[in-house]
Amino acid sequence: MRRIKVAHVVTQLELGGAQQNTLYTVEHLNPEAFDVLLISGPGGMLDARLPSRASVRRHFIEGLVRPVRPLKDLAALWRLWRLLRRERPDIVHTHSSKAGILGRWAAFFAGVPVVVHTFHGFGFHDFLSPPVRVFYILLEKICAGLSARLIFVSRQNQATARSAGIGRPERYELIRSGVPLKNFPAKIPDPKTVKAALGVGMHKLLVLSVGNFKAQKNPEDFIRLAKLLHPKLPEARFLFIGDGERRPLLESMVLREGLDGVCFLPGWRDDVPEIMAAADVFVMTSLWEGLPRSLVEAMKSGLACVCYAVDGVRELIEDGRTGFLAAPRGVETMAARVEALLRDPSLREKIGAQAAGSIGEEFDIDAMVLRQEALYAELAREQGRFVGE
Repeated sequence: MRRIKVAHVVTQLELGGAQQNTLYTVEHLNPEAFDVLLISGPGGMLDARLPSRASVRRHFIEGLVRPVRPLKDLAALWRLWRLLRRERPDIVHTHSSKAGILGRWAAFFAGVPVVVHTFHGFGFHDFLSPPVRVFYILLEKICAGLSARLIFVSRQNQATARSAGIGRPERYELIRSGVPLKNFPAKIPDPKTVKAALGVGMHKLLVLSVGNFKAQKNPEDFIRLAKLLHPKLPEARFLFIGDGERRPLLESMVLREGLDGVCFLPGWRDDVPEIMAAADVFVMTSLWEGLPRSLVEAMKSGLACVCYAVDGVRELIEDGRTGFLAAPRGVETMAARVEALLRDPSLREKIGAQAAGSIGEEFDIDAMVLRQEALYAELAREQGRFVGE
């Protein structure tokens, strides 16, 4: 039986959940069954990370970028088509909005027999202008017709696609965006030492968030939350791990609101599991999400979480039992929930324990890879892509 050649296409290897899960997938697909290519645009933070398997081949496509750039997009489409014509994969698996559109059309023109797309979230959301939102939905409807399967990371995203008329429901697959559950909760000797090492104060209450500094993650509301709570709980500290294009704006907000020494923006760190184990409350101010990996990690760590009620977040958190929800941009409601948790250690412990118990094996990253392997094998069999069939 010959190996199935699978090409994964992602816009750029940024430091985000979709990109990290794609890297993990290509590194852990069974090498005896799959010949793997990873295709992306250059310029991502993870470009320098080499796959742990030398057999995974990487290709960078010039012009494949996140913003809409018509000339670059056409050039990237042509380069993708040329590469796929040369490599002739059995399956193309696309991720993210731009790569999902260009990659699926390139695969179609190149005659790739099977095309799969994962929605890690949608390029359209409620905060776009109606004409732009309608246009993006139309693009997804058209590209869905090129797809043998549409993979969703949450049931909420499936429901959104169904209501928008994107694809045929019989082609839908639910495969969670996985995390290495064995790493959570991290074992640390003492939360106080972790807090001291962070510079936030070993005896302070710590409110944590993790994500890119971009519009989707809405980090400005995290700073507004700190401003609302600091006068009421001066012993609380606020830590947002991440980085991105909005950093100058956020740093100026921290200074303008008098939160220097209260609200910290340390950049990306590789000890997030240990920080989660030391934190007291986790907050997510995202305005739209697929299935946020950082929230899964925080819940599995036993953290009480307060989040805006968007997309896959509503699927993870049962309000009042495994966490608390607030309406998007409802920072006052969020502040009230966080304040209640910070003032009541027993409530934090109860909510955190129920959150940890709600994260089952379906959220494990190795289970995610196995589900994808099974799907690839099924689709390859349908196409007779095994030798001897």
